[in-house]
Amino acid sequence: MADTSKIAKNLERFAQAIAAHDRENPTHTAWGIGLAPFDLDRLGLDEGEEILPGITIQADNGVTGNFRVLCDGQHDEEKEAAEEEVVEAVATTTVGGERSGDLERRSF
Repeated sequence: MADTSKIAKNLERFAQAIAAHDRENPTHTAWGIGLAPFDLDRLGLDEGEEILPGITIQADNGVTGNFRVLCDGQHDEEKEAAEEEVVEAVATTTVGGERSGDLERRSF
């Protein structure tokens, strides 16, 4: 079992992260905290264990030493839309310096 002060500090950080997430994303419902398997073992926690009301611990492939708030929302919608626009703009741009009959469209 991990030191109780470490667990208490982590529970406090988890609660703060959930509160910040819910405040900034009112349409998303947080349901868990994602930890690397190493961190689960180090803290003596079990996957699926409810650590806060309605919040369970889940093992994921994240970086050791960090945790993630897991929710039912899609946070990257705007970013993906912006990337699509950029990709589309690049895909319709021609590469200059060639004769007009030899222009080739390139997408990246």
